[in-house]
Formats: sequence, structure tokens, C-alpha cells
Amino acid sequence: MSASNTTPSRQGKVKAGYFRPRLQDHIQLELKNGGQSLNRIGLRKEKKAFETRVPLVPDHVRVLRDKHGIDFVLEPSNQRAFSEDEYSIDRADIIPLKGSGVPIIMGIKEMPIDTFEKDIVYIFFSHTIKGQNKNMPMLKQILDVGATLIDYERVVDDKGRRLIYFGNWAGMAGISDTLRVLGDRLESRGIKPNPFAEMKTTLEIRELDELKEEFELLGERIKEQGLPKELTPFVVGFAGYGNVSRGAQEIFDILPHKTVNPEELPELTPESNLLYKCVFKEEHMVEPKDPSAEFNLQDYYKNGKTKYSGVFHKHVPYITVLMNCIYWTNKSPRLVTLDFIRTHWKEDNRKLQVVGDISCDIGGAIEFTVKCTSADRPAYTYIIDENRAQLGVEGEGPVVMAVDNLPCELPRESSTSFSETLLDFIPALAGADFTVPFSDLELPREFKDAVIVYRGKLTEKFQYLEQYLP
Repeated sequence: MSASNTTPSRQGKVKAGYFRPRLQDHIQLELKNGGQSLNRIGLRKEKKAFETRVPLVPDHVRVLRDKHGIDFVLEPSNQRAFSEDEYSIDRADIIPLKGSGVPIIMGIKEMPIDTFEKDIVYIFFSHTIKGQNKNMPMLKQILDVGATLIDYERVVDDKGRRLIYFGNWAGMAGISDTLRVLGDRLESRGIKPNPFAEMKTTLEIRELDELKEEFELLGERIKEQGLPKELTPFVVGFAGYGNVSRGAQEIFDILPHKTVNPEELPELTPESNLLYKCVFKEEHMVEPKDPSAEFNLQDYYKNGKTKYSGVFHKHVPYITVLMNCIYWTNKSPRLVTLDFIRTHWKEDNRKLQVVGDISCDIGGAIEFTVKCTSADRPAYTYIIDENRAQLGVEGEGPVVMAVDNLPCELPRESSTSFSETLLDFIPALAGADFTVPFSDLELPREFKDAVIVYRGKLTEKFQYLEQYLP
């Protein structure tokens, strides 16, 4: 359940605070390919709406080509955050990837079922490791055609921490979208003026410096205009403390606020010119079913809801905006159940206005997250009496911000940060022989452990996915 680097802007300037851009310092990895030619790598065209991110940015492609001799093929697209000209790739190598014979294809999001070909290696966020129902046909097709799947999500260190992620960028965009949605919700309830309604959308902003400036302006409005009296004490709760939560908190912390512990929530004093921030860890979300037992984090990770019950509902009456930033599986209790929210919504003094479900697991930690939304229509209202989602902020029920590709709202900077984390692994991928038995495949341990399917068969660590296949 649960990040400081620097990143180039559109103009190539360096901004403080995000990734280490010293490309000349990257380690030259040895290519253990027995002298065979390097694999060409194709960069796929993303097809989902608003998805403009790339796995490798032009500066890093040039480094890999010039220092390591790796050839790249670019699929034609007018949707990328970086233009084809920026990649400086020969026009003859800007071609459709299907049927091209390019042996390694890298993308970001799930790929259409008709994408996959025998013996090709596909690297992307497959969203399959929890047995997600909507992506099982895609996984089955990868198996059926005899392809290989490597998932960024499973590239982890020896402590299980993800090494390649967009999470902090999702948090940054997510807190902005959520508070902007809050402004619309309050206006729809006749709470005017409110300082959140004047915020730009993240789609209008597109760069981190602009986002921070927008929050500085919001902070000034909160100090000068104050918060609507009926919302104070105004509490923003962050469920989780990993990369996603840290990204959201970094932007939120620009606002005038005071940090409090969950135990302090019932006694907070209404303040019109500042927000309260509360971060929830596992011990605030669950408790042992055995009343004589004490909470133990490792025991909880091991046993989940078998030995622990969810208790997060006791905090909800004090929270104005809930940011869900946890990694959730069905092994764990939910944060907020449908049964609870139905009962809570009948209470006269209910406080919760908006849930920013950055994790966006359908029917998951937030049980009334029943659909994903898009950047141009980021929220829906869960209509309590009708058990359905209605796009927009009108209606009786909690509002949910559930955009599932938030980092694409800051596409160039999030892509550059992501590409930086990938850079050192690419030479080994280009040098690997993907025709040998899996036991003989030479890849960095982190990447080999992320191979879900190898040449049409689930690898040992992912055999459990067999039970979810159609």
C-alpha cells in the first residue's frame, strides 16, 4: 500500500526537483549476446484518447543509438508529446510496427488484441497481474500467438519496490484534477464563490511549473477569500504513502495547511484560511480481527483480510476530500464499501465531497469506483439510490475522480522521468537472445522477473494467472 530529480521542459531547460539528467554518466552495460547483432527496438503508437506519453524520449534514444549502437523504429503518430522530428530517426525507420519484424516493441498502455505476433517481445503496462478481467483476453492472445510480455509494473528491486513508474506524476495531476472537480461540485451545490472553481484544468496546464503556479494562486485565494464555512474544518486525506501519495502531497503542500494525525481528526478546529492534511497508513486502515492481537505490518501483508478487518470507515466522516493512493488487491479489505457509503450518505452532517481515486481499481479499494473517466470529463457522481455512475458532479452521491492515465496530463515531463528510469536497462534488452530457453535468458534480474509470458507460456512466477484466463 503504500520521489528528487530534475526534468527538461519543452524548451530543454532544466527544472529542479525531479530526475538526474546526467546522461554522460550512465553506466555502459556489457552486452552478453555472443556477438550477435543487437535487437532493433520499436516505439509503439499509443491509440488511447489523451495518451501522449512515450517510454523513451528523444534525448535518450540518441544516447542509446550513439553510445550503444541500438537502432530504433518509430511507429508514425501525431499523438505523441514528442514529434517525429525530435527523435531524429531516418524516415525509412518511421513505419507501422505490425508485420515489420522488429523484435522488441515498447509502449505505455494496454495494446489491442490484434497487435501481437509470434516471437515478438512486447513491453508495456499490461494491467494483468491481478487477473484483471478486462485484460484477460489480451493476455490469452499473447499466449496463443507465442509472443513475450514484459510488464514495467513488475520491475522491482530486491525489496519489491517498483523501479519504473509514473506514480508520482499521477499523484501530481490527480490532486489537481480532484480539487478542480471539487470546485465544480461546490458550485453545483450553490456554494459560491469557492476558491477551487477558478482553477485551470491540468489539460490546460500541461507543465509542472505551471501546475505549481496554479496551486500558488489557489493558496492565495484560500488565504484572502477563505474557505466556505460549511466545509471547515477542511480535511484532505491521503490514503497511502508511496510514490503516488508523495507526488500528490508535493503539490498539495504548496497550499496553506497543517498536517495532523488520524487520531486528531475528531477534535479539529474550523479554520477558514487553511486546510488540514492527514496521511493514512495501513494501521489506520485495518485492525486485527482477534481483539487481543496487535497490528503487525508484515503479518497484514501476509494474511490480509483473512486476519484483518477494514476500519477506514471510522475516518470518513471527518474527511472532505479523500485521495486514494494505495496499491490494492482483493486480498485486502476495502477502504470504503458501498454499504458504508449508502448509510453514510443518509446522515445529515456528512462531510465527504469528492474521492480522488488515483489508484482507479474498478470495484476495488473504493467500491463505488465503477468506471474510469477521461481527462476531459474527469468525474462522475455515484447515484446512491440508483446504484449507478452519472458523468459530472450533479446528483445525490459522492463524486469520484477516476482518470486512469493521469500522467498523460503532464506528458513530456512524466515521459522524461520514466525514460530516465528505463535508460540503463535498454542495452541489455537490445543485446538479449529471446530465442533461448527462459532459464538461459540473460537479462538484468529486475527485468527477467518482470517477464510474465515467454514465447507463449506463462513464466513460473505468473502461473497463477492461468485461473483467470477465458
